[in-house]
Amino acid sequence: MKTNIYNLTLTELEQYFTNINENPYKAKILYKYLYREKIDNFSDIKEIKKSLTDKLSNDFTIELPTAKDTHKDESVTKLLFSLHDNSLIESVLMRQHYGNSVCVSTQVGCNMNCAFCQSGKFKKQRNLTAGEMVSEIMYMRKVLNEKISTVALMGIGEPLDNFENIKKFIEIITCVYGLEIGIKHITLSTCGLAPKITELANETKTVPLAISLHAPNNELRNRLMPINHAYPLEELQKAMAYYNEKTKNKIFIEYIMIKDVNDTVKCAKELSDYLQNINCTVNLIPYNETQSFDFKRSPKENIFAFYDVLKKNNIHVTMRRELGTSVKAACGQLKSEHTNKN
Repeated sequence: MKTNIYNLTLTELEQYFTNINENPYKAKILYKYLYREKIDNFSDIKEIKKSLTDKLSNDFTIELPTAKDTHKDESVTKLLFSLHDNSLIESVLMRQHYGNSVCVSTQVGCNMNCAFCQSGKFKKQRNLTAGEMVSEIMYMRKVLNEKISTVALMGIGEPLDNFENIKKFIEIITCVYGLEIGIKHITLSTCGLAPKITELANETKTVPLAISLHAPNNELRNRLMPINHAYPLEELQKAMAYYNEKTKNKIFIEYIMIKDVNDTVKCAKELSDYLQNINCTVNLIPYNETQSFDFKRSPKENIFAFYDVLKKNNIHVTMRRELGTSVKAACGQLKSEHTNKN
């Protein structure tokens, strides 16, 4: 079976050319044509002789996922992708004032089973390869003809549960001969795998970190996010502090506002206490309601009251501008709808 060329780092391609007695510099030429010229066929590479492009065609594919369903509005395009083995994942293109961002899935399904998340209804089948994640971005560039400025590892799956492929993915998309996406323009979101957060902090290239917190105490977080049984808030707090100290980066705290669950003034005070010594920004996110759950989004007055408590306690806080509500942009919604139809 041929290898998807998007799964190879520049170093791996250099080794490939060395192994076949070709100048490893040709890897840089190939990267330029793959990621900047956005070729569909190796024969389109004009700086490499035909016998070599023929060999590349025999050894590799330039493979993109297949779009099974698309929902879009003026600011968001959400795609349901089918992979080579018919696995389904989702990706979202978000058009922001500062440029386009892609929300990338990292696994087929997810084992974290968060109580409010559609993705958790589809148990993890497998990890995505680095190349499959890269191909999500390349679909946006090649088929939708969109320039990509930032990447969010926030789609279906838990990125730190697929850490080795994530590291390879980051190496590929940050390469200066290819997409050249800045390391600070890639955000990784985790539900709180504390040991992996520490491991991430120790990486040479460390991406900005977002923590899906969603509760200020263990009792509530245990109910909403089963991962908290393995890594309770105290352990997560230590990992966040280590990340702050090691990387000097601020952490983004994601907090979905669910009516009468985690949106009280008491919760806001507890969250303020919990985050006092963490360098972070809290992002308050209105819950994206689905028919699969009974949870409701917090009314605006609750969100504003919550916001005010955090501000008064010197916690930097923002309220997310909503994108994609009309196009089922919450993780797993499009896949769920497609699965139910079939």
